[in-house]
Amino acid sequence: MGKTEVECCDVTCIHNENVKLALEQMPDEELLNSLADFYKAFADGTRVKILYVLQKSEMCVCDLAEILGVTQSAVSHQLRMLKQMKLVKNRRDGKTVYYSLADGHIQSIISQGMEHITE
Repeated sequence: MGKTEVECCDVTCIHNENVKLALEQMPDEELLNSLADFYKAFADGTRVKILYVLQKSEMCVCDLAEILGVTQSAVSHQLRMLKQMKLVKNRRDGKTVYYSLADGHIQSIISQGMEHITE
């Protein structure tokens, strides 16, 4: 009695106009795979923390390692990945390399994500 029953369709009904419109508007496979790869960058907690910290200020590897409580090697590895994904950029000042978000889009994505999960 406590079970919920689900009814299935006995007839397959394809809405051809909807399908045609969706197919016409679908980006090509390569672009969709690039989008999936972009979102994979946010699937690692350390990378998300780095991006979150870089919203406030540019930082060097040493500062990021101190804030996150991980090794400089671990931070460098994640920054390399984030840079390859074009999410962060860097600038050199003498021997020190400072990292910052690549552009305002990244900050918007982080802000909107935080907004969504805290609602």
